Amino acid sequence: MSQSNLRLRNIQKSYGKVQVIHGVDLDIEPGEFVVFVGPSGCGKTTLLRMIAGLEDITGGTLSIAGQTVNDLPPSERGVAMVFQSYALYPHKTVYDNMAFGLKIAKVPKPEIDRRVREASEILQITEYLERLPKALSGGQRQRVAIGRAIVRDPKVFLFDEPLSNLDAALRTKMRVELATLHRRLGATMVYVTHDQIEAMTLADKIVVLNKGRIEQVGAPLELYHRPATRFVASFIGSPQMNFMEGAYAQQFGAQTVGVRPEHLRIDAAGPLEGTLRHAEQLGNETFAYVDAGPLGELTARIDGSISVEPGERLRLGYQPEHLYRFDAAGLRI
Repeated sequence: MSQSNLRLRNIQKSYGKVQVIHGVDLDIEPGEFVVFVGPSGCGKTTLLRMIAGLEDITGGTLSIAGQTVNDLPPSERGVAMVFQSYALYPHKTVYDNMAFGLKIAKVPKPEIDRRVREASEILQITEYLERLPKALSGGQRQRVAIGRAIVRDPKVFLFDEPLSNLDAALRTKMRVELATLHRRLGATMVYVTHDQIEAMTLADKIVVLNKGRIEQVGAPLELYHRPATRFVASFIGSPQMNFMEGAYAQQFGAQTVGVRPEHLRIDAAGPLEGTLRHAEQLGNETFAYVDAGPLGELTARIDGSISVEPGERLRLGYQPEHLYRFDAAGLRI
């Protein structure tokens, strides 16, 4: 399987006078699994489509495997894209769906057959090759769409929210399958999602985007433990980090202080106090939503064996090393 690097230098995108991507610089190394993550409208899908050649680049330079590709059509960039919708031909079998692009490219029949069968073995869909898409589950259809990309032996795989149409249990299963696939192929993969759990579990490197700009790039645990900004701290981690402002933050020399739900604990001598509004009991853990008055609502992730009732007054504490401080510009102090 091919491995190629990508280099984005001052990449910009405008629609008329409206600029949506603001000078993105990024290096993606051969064989990396890189995830673009951020809220709706942050520019992650636009950036992916620019790499694919489906959107024109307004400014900057994009290179794949050392070649500048700004003006190359999608078919000549050596990329294969897997979309949110499976985009399978309903009247063609799984085999013909996977082979179609190779037939158009006039690849010899024996080579097409070898590639399709090899990809179907990797994805464990060999038994479905003669079926039509309507006879497949959502997860099986997505595997076919991925297989159609694999047979092209691209330099770079591009995934645009490929799991968002699947139910929660199947998404978890497909995350494991995608991670296994990446290890097996060793291919360069760029993946877009708004789901930070997908980003954390799949990525070698996460690119957090906000309003068309990169907020931070790093390994998943680096972003979790050392967020550069309040935005990154709020986006990475589930449930979201708790933020406190005003006099409480000022005593720590900050505009805002943050503490993650898993670092709050019930503590009779703790500095935070409030009334339990609701408890989500998940078995091994409980999410406690506490109204802390002027500090707002705090979420604590506590042991599931601890019994708490709505209306109960709780005191919460944390270890000082688990407190994050942010300045007025949202940068971590």
